[in-house]
Amino acid sequence: MEIIIRQIGEQESSQTKSFSRKSTVRSRLVLGIENEQLVYTVTDVEPYERDVQVEDTDYGFSETPPAVFFAEVEGKLAGRIKMLKWWNQFGYVEDVVVNPEYRGMNIGRKLLERGIQWARENNFPGVMLETQDDNVPACLLYQSCGFVLGGFDRNVYKAIDPNRKDSALYWYLIF
Repeated sequence: MEIIIRQIGEQESSQTKSFSRKSTVRSRLVLGIENEQLVYTVTDVEPYERDVQVEDTDYGFSETPPAVFFAEVEGKLAGRIKMLKWWNQFGYVEDVVVNPEYRGMNIGRKLLERGIQWARENNFPGVMLETQDDNVPACLLYQSCGFVLGGFDRNVYKAIDPNRKDSALYWYLIF
């Protein structure tokens, strides 16, 4: 099975509706601090379904246009990563998604590696991203690619839903 990662053309749609973030959550990260650094353990939770909408946004924080890369398997869209130049000069993973039927095939890793390459090619000092403490597979991927947990916010999603219990986690890869 060949996985092709390609950057989309200027006239090509990012095909937001072609991707699904639906997943079953079975664990979450429990944060702590040791030696003034964030650490975590993984704990099991009662399984629940999670479905985060994939949005097509461009925050306009920079004159550098977003870079969008698709992962294709046998001619079918399997995943996408969208990279931006962030306000603080980091490359920013605005969105990375792998469709459920393609998870476990290293597509997320290949997309992330391509996003990191893009940031290096554009001379950014590193890459940052945000995910949630109940997205353990993504967190483990980011850590395995050299990202470190740099911060969290327990309230960032409360305006969307006051009952949300997940926390935003901020990961950094400094070059």
